[in-house]
Amino acid sequence: MANTKSALKRAEIAERNRLRNKAYKSAVKTLMKKYLNAVETYTANPTSEAKQEVQVRLSEAYSKIDKAVKRGVLHPNNGARKKSRLASKLKPVT
Repeated sequence: MANTKSALKRAEIAERNRLRNKAYKSAVKTLMKKYLNAVETYTANPTSEAKQEVQVRLSEAYSKIDKAVKRGVLHPNNGARKKSRLASKLKPVT
């Protein structure tokens, strides 16, 4: 346990940041899964509505990844790698 006032404050700040980072990472994973499910659906039945859904999901995932990188939750290379992997999933389908 922290002994000084400043150490106590740093511990509180670290916990607050940890929870914020956890929320961002969880949201990124959720959006990635939704995108991958949309791609799977589009692969099984390629319709214009399914393709539109894939594009919307990809846009949402990219946006959340970029925000996480901007806020320092993800390393820039990690964000770039995630975006690249998402894009490569759609490439063989189209």
